[in-house]
Amino acid sequence: MPMSKIGRRAGHRGASLIVVALLFVACAPSAWAADPIKIGLSISLTGGLAANGKQILAAMKIWRDDIDAKGGLLGRPVELIYYDDQSAGTQVPSIYTKLIEVDKVDLTVGPYGTNLVVPAIPVLIEHKIGTVGITAQGANLQFHYPKYFSMNAIGPDPRHALAEGFFAVAEQQRPKPETVAIVVADAELGKISTEGARDIIKEAGLKLVYDHAYPPTTTDFAPIIRAVQATNPDIVYNAGYPPDTIGMIRAAAEIGLNTKMFGGTMIGLLSTTFKTQLGPMLNGIISGADSYLPAPAFDFPGVREMLAKYHEVAAREGIDPYGYAFAPYGYAAMQVIAAAVEGTKSLDQDEIARWLHSHAVSTVVGNLSFTPDGEWTKGRQLVSQFRNITGHDAEQFKDTSKQVIVWPAEYKTGDLIYPYTNAAK
Repeated sequence: MPMSKIGRRAGHRGASLIVVALLFVACAPSAWAADPIKIGLSISLTGGLAANGKQILAAMKIWRDDIDAKGGLLGRPVELIYYDDQSAGTQVPSIYTKLIEVDKVDLTVGPYGTNLVVPAIPVLIEHKIGTVGITAQGANLQFHYPKYFSMNAIGPDPRHALAEGFFAVAEQQRPKPETVAIVVADAELGKISTEGARDIIKEAGLKLVYDHAYPPTTTDFAPIIRAVQATNPDIVYNAGYPPDTIGMIRAAAEIGLNTKMFGGTMIGLLSTTFKTQLGPMLNGIISGADSYLPAPAFDFPGVREMLAKYHEVAAREGIDPYGYAFAPYGYAAMQVIAAAVEGTKSLDQDEIARWLHSHAVSTVVGNLSFTPDGEWTKGRQLVSQFRNITGHDAEQFKDTSKQVIVWPAEYKTGDLIYPYTNAAK
């Protein structure tokens, strides 16, 4: 039976829709010529480091979307495969084993944090695969693994980098402080930071009157602060992660710590989430862990655009609204990997490592080159001081008006208020 006019029109419309659909599929981002390049990582999405880990992961996803929009990596889309390490180093080895042996990732990145990067490296060595660790301090000091690279501004001397600026600022004060109390978390970050601090204290001729390492599980810091206060130190130096940073500062405020300088490598001071929790208790405290703040000197190419995208994600997902301390470094870590892959036109781990050891990489945190141990050849660690904070409004931390850079000289935006008790008022 001949097709009716209506049937013919329907047939023509159907054929047209098929052609349009085929054209759409051919032009869609998902229609890649090859399988995705898989990049795997362990990241802290729960536990004490989650507030920071979520910023890093958000930035990495932004990078993935950006690179895919430009045609992918080696013309292939990027797939991020990640697992929550729960902020526990004990989870990390099994995660990287799974990523490599089960998920068959092409590349790895991370983890985030010294205490988590260190247990990852033996697994990576065993499988002969490289990584870019996020903000770890001296994680490769004991391994010297040539395929490890650090996304941290501490520079070629990681043992001393995080204490150097803090005590350099102390040297500039008058009257010069003479005595020091050290209180640190008994974990990788605390150990490395305080090894360097003790060297600097000795060289500066300061007297160490208290030196105590507390378990990372500590929740009551009042007895520690009372013991510190009993020694009447001019300087109180702390190195620890967010939960103990918060506990330490709350205890100091409650007891009324009387000292001339208080702060150090307090990772909890890097996240807006924790800054808003602490509010005015931050006044006078010195942060020696910052490596990026929204000051004019840090307006690197591409960082504004990346942070604008991050701010949209942060508002949608309810994470740190600014992400200054971690989002740029998460994004830059991916840029480092991408530069090496494109530079070598391969996924070969040896070639990637050799390329990174012999080339500089342009990133949203500046132009980077690496030492044999994978640290930055030039450090850019900052020392800052909180002041004039009122209430718990996050808007106070949008710029550096209430977190002033006091060291080094080339990035300085203000002078230290000394002693601590004056700034804390």
